[in-house]
Amino acid sequence: MFGKKNPALTADQVMMALATVQEPELHRDLVTLDMIKDLRLDGGQVSFTIMLTTPACPLRDVMERDVRAALAKVPGVTGVKVGWDARVTSGGSRGTLKMPARNVVAIASGKGGVGKSTVAVNVAVALAQAGARVGLLDADIYGPNTPMMLGVSYKPVQNEHGKIVPARAHGLELFSMGFMARAEQAVIWRGPMIDKAIRQFLNDVAWSDLDYLIVDMPPGTGDAQLTVSQAMSLVGAVIVTLPQAVSQSDARRGLEGFRQMEVPVLGVVENMSYLALPDGTRLDVFGHGGGRTLAQAAGVPFIGEIPLDPQVRVGGDAGTPIVVSHPQSAAGLALRAVAQDIAAKVSVANFMNQNNVIPITEIS
Repeated sequence: MFGKKNPALTADQVMMALATVQEPELHRDLVTLDMIKDLRLDGGQVSFTIMLTTPACPLRDVMERDVRAALAKVPGVTGVKVGWDARVTSGGSRGTLKMPARNVVAIASGKGGVGKSTVAVNVAVALAQAGARVGLLDADIYGPNTPMMLGVSYKPVQNEHGKIVPARAHGLELFSMGFMARAEQAVIWRGPMIDKAIRQFLNDVAWSDLDYLIVDMPPGTGDAQLTVSQAMSLVGAVIVTLPQAVSQSDARRGLEGFRQMEVPVLGVVENMSYLALPDGTRLDVFGHGGGRTLAQAAGVPFIGEIPLDPQVRVGGDAGTPIVVSHPQSAAGLALRAVAQDIAAKVSVANFMNQNNVIPITEIS
């Protein structure tokens, strides 16, 4: 309940109250972070915009609840209107290539068949749905599946500057080796060709000014991983695993490969975590909890688990990701939550880097 009417209400009073509200993940108050924009007072009515660090922020409801509670204690405030906007922060530049995005995130695994491309595609689409400018780079030269999964059949064309125009689907930009070779054609290349192709996918493609570039990595720890890690300014990598031990083992190798190349690991996602049965019970087809076990053993965050759902396969085959076709399904909601968590972790990483903040886990 808001305070009684007070004609002497000032902007300073409002900002002092808002300075008691912390951004839940950056652990700094909204005023210090300069997140309060366009503050206006109309009698007792207060309106302002909260400038988020990502449009996919998973905790905006928490922030709105907290600012309303803080302003309810200010005498004279009779109503609050909260608007939202976002300005995605940048992960900086460390690689040798100029990046088309403020933040480049690799979605990787140690082995094939774990649904890494499914996660990459749905994360990219979910970020685009939230309002971010997103690109998806398919770096799996030998098995480029993202065009099929996004329903794209595309013959590359050049713009007036001689650069290749990326395909567009479901609100994001896409480029893949699948656009350069016939569907049935095997790509049989040695390492230097892989390196050259990935570099061209960045330099010779007319990407827009992107907030996020999601890189769908091939399995393993080979030439593509070396090129992406050394040439790109990765803000971090996400490791996808299945629950069973053999998948964990391979995923751990992939995780440690990024660490060896000094790429931050944002966390682990467990795909095909369980199958929800009609009676409400769960069937652990591949076991359960392996992703969390891997994350704990490696000392990285566990981002979330994605259940088995036939509609994931149907949507992948039809070119309609499940966050589009069945957004309220358990798998759709889980993938959206994974996308939000990744975006939040990127924002935190950028804030820490820009402000020379030492992670709590590294303080002895």
